[in-house]
Amino acid sequence: MEKEKHTPSDMCPWDTAREVPDIEDQQTPWKMIKLVKIISLCVVAVLVFGLALCSKVSFLLLVTLSNEGTKTLPSQMRPVALLSIGCVLISSSVLVFIKSMWKACYKTSKLPRKSTIALVLFIEFLVAMGAAILTIVAMPHLDIVTNVTILNGVAVLSTLLQVITQCTAKERNRFMVPSIMAFLLILLGYALFLFLYITKDPTDTRRIIWAGLAVGGSILMSFNWWENYFKLIGKNRQNNKKSQKDIEDLKLNKRRSSGFLGALCDDVTACQNVLYMLSSVLRIAVTAAVLGAYVPLDKMNWAIVTSIPSLETKIIAIIIGVQLISSVLCHWFSLVACKMHALRRCFILPLYLASLAVMVLFIVPVIVYHQNYRNTQNGTQSSDFRGYCNNVVDARNQSSSSDVFPDLVLDVTHTLCFLDLSKVYDIGLLTGSAVCWWLGLVLATLHLWYLNVARIQRTQDLFIRRLFEGAFIEQSLLLNTRFDILSKERRKKKGGFDTAMIYLCATMWHETHNEMMNIIISIFRLDKYRPKTKLYDDFTFEAHIYFDDAFEHVEGSQGDHLNKYAQDLVNVLTDVYGIFVNIDGKFFNNKQQIPDHTIIRTPYGGRLVIKMPHGNEIFVHFKDKTLFRHKKRWSQVMYLYYLLGYKIMSKHYAGWEKRQDEAELKEAVKKEKKNTYILALDGDTDFQPAAVMLLIDRLKQYPKVGAACGRIHPTGTGPIVWFQKFEYAVSHWLQKTAEHVIGCVLCSPGCFSLFRAEALMDDNVMKTYSTVSSEAQHYIQYDQGEDRWLCTLLLKQGWRVEYNAASDAYTNAPEDFKELYNQRRRWGPSTMANVIDLIGDTSAISKKNSSMSKPFMFYQLFAIASSILAPATICLMIAGSLTFVLSITGEAALVMAVIPPIIFLILCFKLKSDTQIAVAGIMSILYAFLMMVVAITIIGSMVKEKTILTPSSIFVVAMASIYVITAIMHPQEAHLVFHAFLYIISIPSAYLLLTIYSMVNMNNVSWGTRETKPTAGPATEDPVTKQTNTQKAMSIVQRLSLWCKCCKKSNQRLGIMQPPVSQENLIPEAQQPEPQPQNTHVSDERIPEGQSGEATIAVFDSPAQCFVSQLQNSTTNIQLNEESLDKEEEQFFVELCEKYLKPLEDNKETKLKITRDLRDLRNKVNFAFFMVNALWLVATFTFQLLQDSFAIRIPLVDLQLHQTGATITIDPIAFMFILGFAISVIIQFLTMFYSRIYTLIHYVAFLDTEPKQRKPKYKKGKKLKSIEDNSDSIAETITDTVTDTVTDTDTITDIGSDTISDSGSELDSFESDDDEFYDDVAL
Repeated sequence: MEKEKHTPSDMCPWDTAREVPDIEDQQTPWKMIKLVKIISLCVVAVLVFGLALCSKVSFLLLVTLSNEGTKTLPSQMRPVALLSIGCVLISSSVLVFIKSMWKACYKTSKLPRKSTIALVLFIEFLVAMGAAILTIVAMPHLDIVTNVTILNGVAVLSTLLQVITQCTAKERNRFMVPSIMAFLLILLGYALFLFLYITKDPTDTRRIIWAGLAVGGSILMSFNWWENYFKLIGKNRQNNKKSQKDIEDLKLNKRRSSGFLGALCDDVTACQNVLYMLSSVLRIAVTAAVLGAYVPLDKMNWAIVTSIPSLETKIIAIIIGVQLISSVLCHWFSLVACKMHALRRCFILPLYLASLAVMVLFIVPVIVYHQNYRNTQNGTQSSDFRGYCNNVVDARNQSSSSDVFPDLVLDVTHTLCFLDLSKVYDIGLLTGSAVCWWLGLVLATLHLWYLNVARIQRTQDLFIRRLFEGAFIEQSLLLNTRFDILSKERRKKKGGFDTAMIYLCATMWHETHNEMMNIIISIFRLDKYRPKTKLYDDFTFEAHIYFDDAFEHVEGSQGDHLNKYAQDLVNVLTDVYGIFVNIDGKFFNNKQQIPDHTIIRTPYGGRLVIKMPHGNEIFVHFKDKTLFRHKKRWSQVMYLYYLLGYKIMSKHYAGWEKRQDEAELKEAVKKEKKNTYILALDGDTDFQPAAVMLLIDRLKQYPKVGAACGRIHPTGTGPIVWFQKFEYAVSHWLQKTAEHVIGCVLCSPGCFSLFRAEALMDDNVMKTYSTVSSEAQHYIQYDQGEDRWLCTLLLKQGWRVEYNAASDAYTNAPEDFKELYNQRRRWGPSTMANVIDLIGDTSAISKKNSSMSKPFMFYQLFAIASSILAPATICLMIAGSLTFVLSITGEAALVMAVIPPIIFLILCFKLKSDTQIAVAGIMSILYAFLMMVVAITIIGSMVKEKTILTPSSIFVVAMASIYVITAIMHPQEAHLVFHAFLYIISIPSAYLLLTIYSMVNMNNVSWGTRETKPTAGPATEDPVTKQTNTQKAMSIVQRLSLWCKCCKKSNQRLGIMQPPVSQENLIPEAQQPEPQPQNTHVSDERIPEGQSGEATIAVFDSPAQCFVSQLQNSTTNIQLNEESLDKEEEQFFVELCEKYLKPLEDNKETKLKITRDLRDLRNKVNFAFFMVNALWLVATFTFQLLQDSFAIRIPLVDLQLHQTGATITIDPIAFMFILGFAISVIIQFLTMFYSRIYTLIHYVAFLDTEPKQRKPKYKKGKKLKSIEDNSDSIAETITDTVTDTVTDTDTITDIGSDTISDSGSELDSFESDDDEFYDDVAL
């Protein structure tokens, strides 16, 4: 029955109060998240700066300790310092080798061409030789100022390649001049450096050689980042091809490469794992060769390495440990800064400042010590710098003190003693070279300030090479970042990305009024967030609602009517439209000006098209189950073939028929499939636009992700919902997170999941998903958990399914015990069937899907084994509880614990489903009391015995700690931990009774929920409307016209498709009471019986003749214009019905056969299932009887870890199970921490790219001038606040480095430019 509405047309003048649902985001704590964002950015910036500082200082200390004049280490121990430098050089190569080896074994890898191997290894040889010569041979003989800044000179070749790259692009670029200036400044720095070292003492040939080797080594090292520019140069050469022959060659060339550079870069990208392994081995070998050759050449002895004193060992170990750890962490936090979209604040600026801070840290102590010496000498001649070096620095003896800081300062000073820093000449040349090198690096990386990066950008798209160079930490991070050509045309295109198409597809059946409100409001929010205008071109969307079994027969009508649920949806659409448009700005309006919408008759029933205020459309497909197959899976098949098959493929097939180029058509189809997504929704899902964007990010950035789901929050009230809230929380916090991190999510729930069209259209996915269930197993695996089966098909085909904890959605949960049991009765067997199906194909799946490794499948095997043994495990737990509470033997307790489940199992085979649930409810209450007593007793025992080192105590404390820590890591959901007590006392009901119920009722394949809802909303009758005589006459004419039209259209529809005789009903379902006709027009009761015109009015007060006239008469708020379906689309639906969606015949023999098969399958599975549990119990019982021979005895200790003399006995089987469970929980716990870090990164990146705008207000508005205009004018004229949602171009581009796109990547990934974001994420 419809909810009573008070529209402006029937509202009394004094009745101005309104009932408006809350449309704002009340669940997500955005203020807290924004505060966390600020703190996170500050922490990351400080860590990047601090870690880069530690890495560079520790490396330069190692260089200083390898100097000939060092006193911190004895001179004969210089090989130890040089060996430490070598370890720093090869550490990154070792890590790259391990990572590449893992990827080569774990994922697919190709062998490169011989020419590619030769060229890459030659370049890597030059780089390794240059790095070794510079750091091992030359730098120990240079001054500290030069050592700090000459590392910036490794950008010399990068600046030259930048100039060449921009020249080959043949476009004006604002970074051309900075690149040229950087190249010249670095060369000038080399010239000043060489001039200083040569002219200072021309007779000192050794020093001149060291200087020359330093320059040569830094130039060779600059070849390290050649890939960053060769790829762009090859691409520019390809784009500059002008002849038609070259264009045709490009079409035929699948690899799209041009010339030598293009082929080289393509081969390097495709075979990078093998090349990185080879280059890492080469680098290690070259570094070892240079180090091994230089030590004897410099008259040093390697034997000292085996006899290092303890003090020197400690110094070296601390320095190298700090260097290696800080380098790794600096690289990781730099990556975090880029993914958080804080490129400028947390990455570039801290690394620039790190070089200056290193200089300050080394020079300031030198100046302070020298000044103190001058003060002691009272300004005598020997107090100048040269005298200070002669009298203090060089004259000191070997120190044996544990305070090494003064010696380190004097060692640093010694490197400057060959210069006369009292003269401006020496200071000028030294400072000039240092400033030139630093400015050269800044100008060479100036383009990074304007680099476009996407949220959670992939590492391989951010950095060209893997990992880092430990000796050149800030230089390697800055120069390794992707170089992009930002021409004026590219800036105007804002990245040149392709607009994505999102289809929101919701399935409905018997949703309530409030549930429909949730999803419709969510769709209208998304319409406001992404109006259909040219300004927002990152994605556009359409909403499709598929309403199952929407029609009912009404006596006296020419066609079927929409049932009460479908009518309620139409009313909800009308109400929500008025809420969002809110055009009643004046106090007195005669009628709410909602624009006309469209209603269409279709072969499957009918379609309602609603154009939302900002131009996007909602398509409501009312399905007639006598015409098209009903139920959720078939509605999904319908929209998959309609939106993906018809809308994508049909138009390209038409182009092929017109003899268009087939290669171009294939490329266009591939591009469209990559940029098309389907957001699967349930009819009661409540979500925010931010949640959709966060899912889109995952699929755009990672091309092998076929589906991504968000964090599902159950809503409702009562203890049943509280139990589910904590159950969902634990499932997402630990289980789903572990699957996402170490493998793949096995089920992306259909209530809120984003699917990639390319994945759905892949072989053996969409086609297999449309398979009709023909065997008993199919009804369980295919129809009882359709979302899990669809994910199973995606995983088998090699696609990855992910979980995004930052994306929140809310859906109604069962609020009563019976509905919960019926829901889980569907989910349990379906989950088991699909997981066993995946585990059975482990070898094939692990080869095809790189994310589904065999260790991960073993983890899933243990998880499914634990769920199968859950009844026996609960029985053992209850037995232990009885032993603890009643002080009886374990054997007697086990017998007592097993008897109630056995009785319930027998009753489930004998009683009806409702009676089984009633019995389960009673037993659940009894078990809850037992669990509460046990929990209190265990706590009391820990207090009494003053120990937590018993098995039960350890389990309780460990699980409580894990839950509490996990809740703290989810601060916005931490309150859910208070439901843990209800969850714990419900464990026997959820994992024992519910498992028995679902297994015994496996043969019942009815839906189980929403089947007995009496109404779709509050049951109120339609008000009786008063009419004048003129209105009555007009109503008669209108109804006569609609009656004629309806009869005509009904006959046309019947000519297209005759409804089948039978329906799809294999298992009898509960019959619903026949609802009364809705929206029936009632005549005025006060008209006298003898009044003229009575007979005519009586005739036309009969029910509306079809659903079209029914909807047109049902409300005065909207005007529905009937249109006809396109002939081609109409033919598509006819063919689709005939091939896939024709209602199945109600064959009694087939029905009986399937019923028998389901019962037989149930019996076989139950026999195996409960036999395994029985064997587990018998084995445990036997070990308890023979515990003297087989039990594992562990001494019992108190809180002070003192043995109490007592022992704990554990049987081996229980010990192995507990060990496996502990390992599983630890894996989940650690992956939770990893996932939370990346969720925080995603949150911060999203908020950091959101334009600063005012919060939209829905309550104030202006009257719409012409809502029938196009979507652009609609978005501009609806309300003042609507215009706030449309951000001008200046606001968007002002974000600077925070603008989102991925235009420079050549890898197979989705490119995005999401620089317009949620108007106010709190809506």
